[in-house]
Amino acid sequence: MIPMAAQPVDKLPEGDAWLYEPKLDGYRALLIKEGEQVQILSRNEKELTRMYPTVAAAGLRLKADQATLDGEIVALTQDGRPSFQALQHRSSHPEHQIVFYAFDLLHLDGKDLTGEPLMQRRARLPKVVGKDVTIRLTRDLPGSVAAIVRTLKAAGIEGVVAKRKDSPYQPGERSNDWVKLKLERQQEFVIGGYRPAGGAGLDALLVGYYEGKSLLFAGKVRAGFIPHVRREVLEKLRPLATSQSPFANLPDESSGHWGGGITADQMAEMQWTKPQLVAQIRFTEWTADSRLRHAAFLGLRTDKSATDVKREP
Repeated sequence: MIPMAAQPVDKLPEGDAWLYEPKLDGYRALLIKEGEQVQILSRNEKELTRMYPTVAAAGLRLKADQATLDGEIVALTQDGRPSFQALQHRSSHPEHQIVFYAFDLLHLDGKDLTGEPLMQRRARLPKVVGKDVTIRLTRDLPGSVAAIVRTLKAAGIEGVVAKRKDSPYQPGERSNDWVKLKLERQQEFVIGGYRPAGGAGLDALLVGYYEGKSLLFAGKVRAGFIPHVRREVLEKLRPLATSQSPFANLPDESSGHWGGGITADQMAEMQWTKPQLVAQIRFTEWTADSRLRHAAFLGLRTDKSATDVKREP
């Protein structure tokens, strides 16, 4: 089953028909228990069970013979904040706790709950989860939209999700019944190449997004790397090397005011790759020529297919 998705918005709806919850910076996943077997699947149906053994073990402790939970795998810092970079590079952050925040219950002991209203599904979750410290419940946020946004911004939380209380669960759909507002600029981008450094290194990633079937170049990403992460990314990119640029809108006529473009002369300096890897990128804004400004690498994503990556509003 492909999880239901939220529609990006630039203004959240307000009123008693909606509930609000934090948008956590992690991996969206389904946690599925079938008797003594537990499976964790990403939003593009990739197997994550072996990657998160503590979450899988907690799944066996669910108070049900069969259950399917929708939620987010998150790495928590010592002060309780989600960190995508710590989740991505767990070996470098052993002090961070990996948890699964559950926000929906789709199946329970043979019964399909997806047609029930959201609030009825969520009401069953506390009994199923119990008091486990690895599987936790996402709490509804009280107060006005303005107050919620102020609180989450101050806490460094990625965004807010608003959901209609009476909404059914629509697998694989990006519905207006669920909407999300990001509080900082970041999204997934497809890696289509890199600028080498010193002949064998990596100076900058070349990233873009799909518009229809065309991959459009969005900019270079140099910030956000530490040495071992840079090496790991380069090792994953080398087998994908190709001689042709995958970007439909290159070369540029000029490198642009902020140096975000790639001219015809600069094309030969780049190592192109097949557009298969997806990276999470933080940035300050889109420039007038549709390029990223002050972009920083946060990590690779294995839970989203490259062809699903679009420019978010």
